[in-house]
This record gives sequence, structure tokens and C-alpha cells, in this order.
Amino acid sequence: MAKKPITYKDAGVDIDAGEELIRRIKPVVKTTYGPEVASELGLFGGAFRLNTEGMSDPVLISSTDGVGTKTIVANWANRHQNIGRDLVNHCVNDIFTGGARPLFFLDYFATSKLDVDIAEKVLTGLAAACKDVGVALIGGETAEMPSVYHEGSYDLAGTIVGVVDADKMVDGSKIREGDMLVALPSTGLHTNGFTLARKVLIDQTDYKPTDKLPGMDVDLADALLAPHRCYYPIVSKWLNRDLHVHGMAHITGGGIEGNTKRIIPDGLRANIEWDKWEWPKLFQHIHEIGEVPVEDMRRSFNLGAGWVIALPAWRAKELIMHSLGTDMTPFRIGTVEKA
Repeated sequence: MAKKPITYKDAGVDIDAGEELIRRIKPVVKTTYGPEVASELGLFGGAFRLNTEGMSDPVLISSTDGVGTKTIVANWANRHQNIGRDLVNHCVNDIFTGGARPLFFLDYFATSKLDVDIAEKVLTGLAAACKDVGVALIGGETAEMPSVYHEGSYDLAGTIVGVVDADKMVDGSKIREGDMLVALPSTGLHTNGFTLARKVLIDQTDYKPTDKLPGMDVDLADALLAPHRCYYPIVSKWLNRDLHVHGMAHITGGGIEGNTKRIIPDGLRANIEWDKWEWPKLFQHIHEIGEVPVEDMRRSFNLGAGWVIALPAWRAKELIMHSLGTDMTPFRIGTVEKA
């Protein structure tokens, strides 16, 4: 008995869909290119001319990260336009903690079955975020793996490379006892804590994406999917004004204490003054609806503080002055003291 031939598409991988996605996003990706990009999208590797003019000792700083289970919330709400922005902004923030200027970015989009429309929204947002901060999107990979991912799900990760002159690196080594810890506001959960947030606000409730929680100006989906804030454009200008910034921490998984201690030298510790600011409403709702212990809240979320700067106390007022006219007013969250 003759068997029906089995194609790659029958097995769950649609090469034509992948090619259609590249066709759609290629013009958007090219808007991120500057003269440093020396290759076309679609080659086996991205080429980038590194310009180190004016640098005495250039150092490359790189990072790889993802957006975690925020993609599940995007699917729940059917809102995918900002997930790519989340990834880029998260990665830019990570290398900028060292003072690096972003150079180029590579993305990885993996799914059970490629939905070209959803992938186009994700990658278009990703490319737009790259363009906003002047980083070239020089390559990426789209993988269709029906045996690995649940049907309808996707994952998103990326790698970024930046550069900084060695004498301008910010690595926390200058942090001293008595330095003030100043935070910059987050836009929400950013890209961390979504497994807990989903369990509290989605899995165990009847909330719909369009529902509004008390005291909030936007619906639940928009609150949860608010784009991860990029601190590079504004804070890089503050660094150029020589505000004696001794260290910077990106508040991601592990919370404020967990991430701030990564930059503080041995013999010192961060004294976080938890009563210095009020949690934004979204975090309050997670805490109250889920009866989540305070310690879990502190370890799982940024609680409204997405970025922390360590600097001499006498410079803190100047930092606040430079923030006027922006939507990122710094607020004190603690000090550095002996361990």
C-alpha cells in the first residue's frame, strides 16, 4: 500500500511562512542600519564596522536575555506590539549599567507554529526600539519547533553588544560608604515577575484583558504589558555631565536588593529604606489580591524602581535638577553602609 509523502510542512515547519516573515520585516530592519553595518539581512552572519575613534581603550560589553512569560500575557490579551520593545530595552539597560553605548542587536524568535502576523508585530516593535536608541538590528533567527513549544506560544530572546572607553566604565568599584541610592521609576513589571503576576491576576480570577482595576488609568492588559522602560537615552546624558555616578543597577529578577548588591563592593551593603516610596497600584493589587508576602514582593518585582544609581549624597540634588522636564524624577531609596 502506497504511503502519502510527508513534507516538512506536514511535520509542522512551514518554510514559506518563514520566508514571508523575512520579506515583511526586511524594510523595517533596514531602518536601523547606519554606515557601520556592512551586511544585508539574510546572510549567515551580520557584519559591523567598529568605530573606536576618540577612545583610548575601547571595551565591548555584551548581554543575552529574554522577556520570560510576558509572552503568555501578550497571547492572553492578543497584544504583541510591545514585546519586541521589551526585549531591546531590557538588553540596552543591562549593558548600560556599565556605561556602554549599544552597537548592534540580534534576536531569536521561537514558536510552535509560525504565525506570520504575530511575528511581524513582535519584530516590527523590536526594530522600532532598536532605531529609537541607535542600535543596529543586524541579524536574528526564527525557529518553528512544534515538539518543543505549546501550540500558540512563542519565546523571544536577544543578544546585544555595546562599547565603552575603559576609563568611563561604571562598574561599582567607586561606591563608598555614605553614597546615596537613588531610583528611577519603572513603567510597571517590565519583564520580570510575570509567572507570579499571572497566577494572581489571571489564573485565579475572572479578570478580562479590558478590565480596569481600582485606581488604575489603563486596563489590566495595558498595565501588565506596559513596555520595559529604556533608561539609556536620558541617563547617558547625565553621565556626560559628570555627576560622579559610582554605580548603576538594572532592577530585574531578584528585585531591588538582589540587583543592587551585584554592584556594591565587598565590605559594604545597600540599606534599602522601604518606607521611602509608595508602590504603584499594580504592585499593590498583586500584593493584596494574592496575599503575596512582602518579602516575595520585594524579591520578585521592581516595585516601581526600575533603575538604581549610587552616587555621593551631595550630588543627588543636582541629579534631580537634571531630571526636570522628563518623566523620570529620581527618588531616594536608601544608602550604602558598612556590611
